[in-house]
Amino acid sequence: MSTPLAGYRILLADDHAMVRTGFRLLLEGAGATVVAEAESGEEALRFYAECAPDILVMDVSMPGIGGLAALERLRARHSEARVLILSAHQDAMIPIRALKAGATGYLSKRCLPQALIQAVHQVAQGQRYLDPELAQQVALAQISGSADPAQALTDKEFTIFLQLARGRSVNEVARDFHLSGSTVGTHLYHIKQKLNAGNAAELAVIAMRAGLLEV
Repeated sequence: MSTPLAGYRILLADDHAMVRTGFRLLLEGAGATVVAEAESGEEALRFYAECAPDILVMDVSMPGIGGLAALERLRARHSEARVLILSAHQDAMIPIRALKAGATGYLSKRCLPQALIQAVHQVAQGQRYLDPELAQQVALAQISGSADPAQALTDKEFTIFLQLARGRSVNEVARDFHLSGSTVGTHLYHIKQKLNAGNAAELAVIAMRAGLLEV
């Protein structure tokens, strides 16, 4: 039996237990050891500090601060961290933001099992990996500057935009990101100005049309 991931210690972060189980079976079947499983970005940060895995495989859409914000905090504390971001999104903006935030690789959750093993192997060795099906889309978006309507947002605004578009309140976002309600409210004001949105429902529509929300 081929064991291309033999010796690698992996931390899994995904809020769906069935998904984590499938990933664990696949990765351990390829020789890896899954040292812990996290259900949120906050848990991923805690388990990473406790387990010091070789690679973190993390979903971008999770409760709490989510994968992108967790990635930013992790890289700020552990600049050497090797992170493979997984997502059901098919747009170009999420991988662009993830790679900019320090992800070593990005892979669509719609990929074939062998692609996950290849991506984990490559990222664990410190090599960049980008889903082949998204590579051309990402490249064209970066060249043309037309990835999606949210490209005008700063990284912090984009992260908060995703949270609010999912239907979370200003107070919930403020709590999870350790910000004041007024700070989040200011971000919300700028987000609505930049995206020409009048309320949270319109933000959700913008995010959905750009492929930034899972349906």
